[in-house]
Amino acid sequence: MMSIPIFKKDGNPFNTTVASSLLPLMSSPISEGPTSDVIPRRPADGPSVQDGSQYKKVSKTRKTIRIVAFVGVGMILCIIVVLVAMLLIRCGKESKIKRTVKRPKVGPYKGRKEKHKGSDSLIHHTIEMKKVSVLKEAVQKPTKEHEMDTIGMWMVAQKPRVEQETNMDGVEAVAVGLPVEEVCANPVPAKLSKDLDPLTSVTSFTVGSLQQYTNSFGQENLIGVGSLGSVYCAECPDGQLLAVKKLDNTSLMLQTDESFLKLVSIISKLQHANVVKLVGYCGEHRQCLLVYEYCGNGTLNDVLHSGHELNKKLSWNARIRIALGAARALEYLHEVCQPPIVHRNFKSSNLLLDDELTVRASDCGLDSLFSSGSVRQLSGNILSSLGYGAPEFVQSGIYTCQSDIYSFGVVMLELLTGRKPYDSSRPRGEQHLARWAISQLHDIASLSRMVDPSLSRSCPEKSLSQLADIISICVQSEPEFRPPMSEIVQKLLCMMPREYSSR
Repeated sequence: MMSIPIFKKDGNPFNTTVASSLLPLMSSPISEGPTSDVIPRRPADGPSVQDGSQYKKVSKTRKTIRIVAFVGVGMILCIIVVLVAMLLIRCGKESKIKRTVKRPKVGPYKGRKEKHKGSDSLIHHTIEMKKVSVLKEAVQKPTKEHEMDTIGMWMVAQKPRVEQETNMDGVEAVAVGLPVEEVCANPVPAKLSKDLDPLTSVTSFTVGSLQQYTNSFGQENLIGVGSLGSVYCAECPDGQLLAVKKLDNTSLMLQTDESFLKLVSIISKLQHANVVKLVGYCGEHRQCLLVYEYCGNGTLNDVLHSGHELNKKLSWNARIRIALGAARALEYLHEVCQPPIVHRNFKSSNLLLDDELTVRASDCGLDSLFSSGSVRQLSGNILSSLGYGAPEFVQSGIYTCQSDIYSFGVVMLELLTGRKPYDSSRPRGEQHLARWAISQLHDIASLSRMVDPSLSRSCPEKSLSQLADIISICVQSEPEFRPPMSEIVQKLLCMMPREYSSR
């Protein structure tokens, strides 16, 4: 120790400058120790605790989101499963219903029976012929489609079950006895429309049978020709007479079997005492034939204007009765049928008379055929030229139920005066019956001179005045002022004797 420089033997006081100079050197490690070991550790420890708490919050939030998502997905899957189960149950029920549904049985017609003389044998004969044609078709072409067509045609032609029972020997005898049927040995069955009621009472005829009954639609059987086609008289083997209307389907809206069968369905539902009844139809080989009951006394036009022998039998009461029957026919079409049916071709040549002089309106339900432009124009020209066309129809081509009422007024003028609706042989001012008569209907003296001379002035003056009042309101130029047919029927009933008004 003595070798240490500046060492003193007797000691060195700590408060000397030399000894004191060592204090900073000794204190520096002591002061640096805490700063190097402790101070850096604290800032490192602080952030690590905060990051842990934040991590816990984030993880907890993520767990909550996952739980919510799982619950939502589960609910959606449950809803889908429930919907699928309901759909499967519903489909199962529908398939079960379809398997259990059977073809409906067509029973006998339970409506009111209206038998005509000799009609049973005719229908029986026609059904037998249809069975022969169906058997031949089944042998030649036993396809499923043909089988359905045959069933549909059988449903249309079917009669009560008692009347259908027949043996095959009778069928063969009928087939051999009708050589004309060989022309249509393989008729094409018309398809049954959905709108056609299978319980309808009309009969499906073959072209061959109608050719035989009308002498191949010869001129000697021609009854008349109109804007819709020609009418022929058909005589059945049992002597029954029918009227066959051959529609001109080239100019009409009857280009498909479906449209023709729909028309047959509409006409077959018209059941009224003053409407000609449809007996049957034929739609084979693109033919459109309507078969009606036959009225032996012709048309009202023939009786009034063609020197018919019945003209002398048309007394005043008989004419009022004819007017009442025609009014009831229009009342049925306009106010009973739903939707209302517009006749559109009402004239005396379409009013038929039976043996008891009961009037029956023909061409009812054929208004849909006038949808063709050419037919509408032709019928309009005919009505106008014949004097039946209402003013609004002549001017604008619009035809309504009110136009039918105007035509009915013209028919009543024919009954009153015995004149034609249009007569070019008369003086210019008297050619159009409605225009000439409308100004004289309220003058009793002029009215008396207008009466048909064949009545021999046997009509009562009061009844004559009442009829003139009805005619005047029917032939008004404004259609809105024309009364409904039900009101006209009531006015005519007041004019009839009690024995007729109660009918």
